[in-house]
Amino acid sequence: MFVEWSLLTILSIVSIYLFVKMYYFKSITNKEQRSNDMMKLTLHEAEILIRKYQIQLQRALGNVDILSEELTKLRNELKVFKSKNSKHRQETDRLNGKIKVLKSRIDALL
Repeated sequence: MFVEWSLLTILSIVSIYLFVKMYYFKSITNKEQRSNDMMKLTLHEAEILIRKYQIQLQRALGNVDILSEELTKLRNELKVFKSKNSKHRQETDRLNGKIKVLKSRIDALL
């Protein structure tokens, strides 16, 4: 009878120990699974953000290219206007010289 009770007690203690150990490892596994799921979700969100910023960067670089082209066109137009302005200035100086000559002739005639 003692052997049966001791065997039953040992079996009960071992089964309680294994039961507790099983739930302990199950909880650890669940925590690890939740952690992995959160990591996957975070990585997925990071990939989406990276794609979003990559698209914005590509658009911005495209806009920079367009602005560079416009700036080049405006620089060329400015050069043309500067050359025209210098030509007009030379023509104005030449005409002012002729006016002075004509004024001096008129004064001489009077």
